[in-house]
Amino acid sequence: MPAFLAELLHARGPSGNEAAPAAVWAKAASEFSSASVDVVGTPSAALAPREGSPAPHRRLMIMGHIDEIGLIVTHVDDEGFLWFREVGGWDAQILVGQRVRLITVGGELPGAIGKKPIHLLRDEERKKVAEVRDLHIDIGASSREQALEMVRIGDVAVLDADPVELPNGRLLSRALDNRLGSFVALEAARMVAQAGGVPGWETVAVAAAQEETTFGGSRTSSFSLAPDAAIVIDVTHATDAPGIDVKEAGKHELGSGPVITRGTTLHPKLFDLLCEAGDAEKIAYTVDAFGRNTGTDADAVHLSRGGVPTALVSIPLRYMHSPVEMVDLADVTATAALIAAGALKLDPQTQFARW
Repeated sequence: MPAFLAELLHARGPSGNEAAPAAVWAKAASEFSSASVDVVGTPSAALAPREGSPAPHRRLMIMGHIDEIGLIVTHVDDEGFLWFREVGGWDAQILVGQRVRLITVGGELPGAIGKKPIHLLRDEERKKVAEVRDLHIDIGASSREQALEMVRIGDVAVLDADPVELPNGRLLSRALDNRLGSFVALEAARMVAQAGGVPGWETVAVAAAQEETTFGGSRTSSFSLAPDAAIVIDVTHATDAPGIDVKEAGKHELGSGPVITRGTTLHPKLFDLLCEAGDAEKIAYTVDAFGRNTGTDADAVHLSRGGVPTALVSIPLRYMHSPVEMVDLADVTATAALIAAGALKLDPQTQFARW
């Protein structure tokens, strides 16, 4: 696992509270580019076009979101237990019995998500699926007053599940969705910089905030940067885990490379350019298809201003939105290489008119 990726994954940053991973990302970006962070909390890294490129220059945006799903404290009861709601999409079954890290003004605070033990459940209760409203966070406080000395309403938490490397290049961690996308965006930009830049195109890598809740970072960044083309990076479901129907989800196994998406909101010429780049560089990839929206930042980016030609490239991931998300690191490396190769196929004459 690259040291930069490990740093990103250890940093905790649910939607709206991405400061820790954004700082890691911006520091890495400043090593080879002009880095900045906007008021929404989205860091970006700008690369000039290849030296000698004729003006005017156009702009390619490479975007992955940097936030993760989490929890937010909504109430502290008289006994000092914290009650919460979701930040982003959770399966409540996954939350039962998990350790958490709360992000507070005094620093990180450990806690545990509690539920009535099975021994004390009535027969009818045992048959019920757990709901978030039935769960609480226990920080060891003995009263509301003591709890409120440590936390405030609106403090957020993430599950305490840092990265673990497994055999066959597999990586297990929370926040792979989509700290991986922000990592790939910057690594692709780094490869472009090493190649001397793109002729006639400025390249801007973006680590968008708030994707899991509002697409906030992608909306504001695509508006302010006004890109002439965009490549969005996210994760998609690896379909080699038990119970997944490849007839519906497509065949995207761990180790099969990046997934390039075709769909009604995505630009066919950018799709073709990425496929041609993969073929030329002998980078294995699979193809996914969406008949409506994609559920990613690409949905916001392609509608910005007068419209942005947008592509979506994804990394196969098992067990999405859980503390045990799993990925093949070879797919991560290949995704960055594919996007960099696609970017370097652009030139001052590249056009994206549909007909």
